[in-house]
Amino acid sequence: MFYWIMKYLIAGPLLRVLFRPRVIGESNIPRTGPVIVASNHLSFIDSVILPLNMRRRIYFLAASNYFSGRSPGAWVLKRFLLATGMIPLDRSGGKASEASLRAGLAVLQKGNVLGIYPEGSRSPDGRMHRGRTGIARMVLESGAVVVPVAMSETDRVMPVGGKGIRFLSVGLTFGEPLNFDSYRLGEADHETLRVITDQIMEAIRALSGQEYVDAYSSSRKAAREE
Repeated sequence: MFYWIMKYLIAGPLLRVLFRPRVIGESNIPRTGPVIVASNHLSFIDSVILPLNMRRRIYFLAASNYFSGRSPGAWVLKRFLLATGMIPLDRSGGKASEASLRAGLAVLQKGNVLGIYPEGSRSPDGRMHRGRTGIARMVLESGAVVVPVAMSETDRVMPVGGKGIRFLSVGLTFGEPLNFDSYRLGEADHETLRVITDQIMEAIRALSGQEYVDAYSSSRKAAREE
């Protein structure tokens, strides 16, 4: 109930006025059945703009650090994210990451829409980085189709590491659904997972026009901080 009230009565109308979204291809999202919406990731605000411009409800795997703050403001953010369908994603590996994967699969097994940023974290430099293969595992285990999405200008609205928000027009382009059923017949080895992931990333890159970097965004961020 909170999700729909925010979308249609409070946040949705306000943010459409402030950010004047230019939406192309939203009809490419199947109206029923499990769907993975795979997007590039330029800004924290991507997870706000994207749901407001889709007819179907979308659940997101969001980095667990968004839920871990101890301040009053962090507590409010955590409650808001949970109420709007955000699922904490633990990227530390091992059992924690496996639990996050299972949470995402549970969304798809109910025939819902799951939003994933295959890069794993926001781009530190506006370029597209190598995708992580967790999305391919979900594709093979759920049978969901993948709809690639390109966000644009959100990094200017709320830059990574910046302060404040600028009210600029943003863009969303939804590509045609990708079906990977043919891969489900074989073994889900690392090579297969990488091939599927790279195909998804190329579809997103073709929509966004971003320069591609064959390195994980988290690695690029660590190198910049050294």
